[in-house]
Amino acid sequence: MRRPYSARLALLGALVLAPLAIAEAGTVRGTVMNGTTGKAAAGIELILIQLQGGMQEVAHSKSGAQGEFTFEHPGLGAQPMLVRAVYHGVNFNHAVPPGTATAQVDIYEPSKDAKTINVASHVVIFQPNGATLTVGEEYQIENKSQPPVAYFRSDGSFNFALPEKGQLQQVAAAGPAGMPVVQLPIDKKNNHYSIAFAFRPGDNSVRYSYTLPYEGNAATVKIATIYPGGRLLVVAPPSVQISGDGLAPGGQEQGMNLYGRQDVPAGTLVAVSVSGTAPVPDANAGTEQGQQQGRDAQQGGGEATGAGIQQVPGRLDVLKWPLIAGFLCVFALVAILLARKSVVAVAVPAPVEQDVAAAKQKKPKSKAPSAPSAPAVPTNGAASLKELDVAIGTSLDGLKERLFRLELRRQAGTISEEEYALERASTEKVLRDLVRG
Repeated sequence: MRRPYSARLALLGALVLAPLAIAEAGTVRGTVMNGTTGKAAAGIELILIQLQGGMQEVAHSKSGAQGEFTFEHPGLGAQPMLVRAVYHGVNFNHAVPPGTATAQVDIYEPSKDAKTINVASHVVIFQPNGATLTVGEEYQIENKSQPPVAYFRSDGSFNFALPEKGQLQQVAAAGPAGMPVVQLPIDKKNNHYSIAFAFRPGDNSVRYSYTLPYEGNAATVKIATIYPGGRLLVVAPPSVQISGDGLAPGGQEQGMNLYGRQDVPAGTLVAVSVSGTAPVPDANAGTEQGQQQGRDAQQGGGEATGAGIQQVPGRLDVLKWPLIAGFLCVFALVAILLARKSVVAVAVPAPVEQDVAAAKQKKPKSKAPSAPSAPAVPTNGAASLKELDVAIGTSLDGLKERLFRLELRRQAGTISEEEYALERASTEKVLRDLVRG
């Protein structure tokens, strides 16, 4: 029995010492590329940022004649880090997760032309909470500029407005390559705000939450549309009644009622009447749905990446921002918070590209849509660090989406507390195993 036991100890020792070896190496090599010109960018200021314990600048460098750069730090390979390129006063960030040895940081020529971006959709979610109504809004923003440029204005590159008596809670923005990042709002007075964010070529998003008085479980909310042509989608629990200017019922998805309106002109105030209370939890419905979701996840099911409206509630719940913060802090995957000017974050799921009617035709065949299953992380010693990095990134996206959906089901009352605890514990265990590698 000693031989197998010794072998197991040797294997365990190798697994424990492997991350230490990576940490000792502490090196990342990369290239800065100008996405506008398609050429390597020389002389670009680079900053290595440590995310754990707050954003700390731990090293500085400049790209060479061929855009090349090298950073050495004990944290590289052992904890999440960030490489920031500063170009014409705009911050372009590239995440360096554990196990990464190479990185390509893309920068773009900045543009102040507002026509560079286009608002494709606008989603509003209502969630009663006693005498308060919590509202979350998300805009999907496209940058299809040719040649590709980054839209940025230091005085504010995206404007939004809150209804009367609205109290802003938080604003976040995301670029095509990362997670949402908290932004510092610029107060434009009279409940109008802006953020100075660099919108990269591709799909971006801006989301914010606020509270409103909700006396008597009823309120009329005037939603301001600042940008032209966007689709408006309103989401609410089934216990809440919604009616409004031009809003058409769109059925129910993920336990939430949907209402839509196409091509809302800029400068329009859409009055939405909201009444009702938060849904009462249904333990039986939650148990059945939780079991179905677990079966789907085990079978590798889950929705394909796409623009189905059924994904909207899971991605846009007003509780998503606190959940993101807790999620990142617990597992040492802290998001890039409050950069000095503008930060480009990692991508969120695909924007809503279909109206309510089209979305109904694309429902998955399973009884209840399941969270995307996390792909297996390669554990074979022959697997390259690059393969491991790709697998980890994909898995974290799936797990994040799974946690968002789980939290929404809990708030909507479609899952019991017992099922919620079991599902969350299972997901967190997978995440812990994934982070440990």
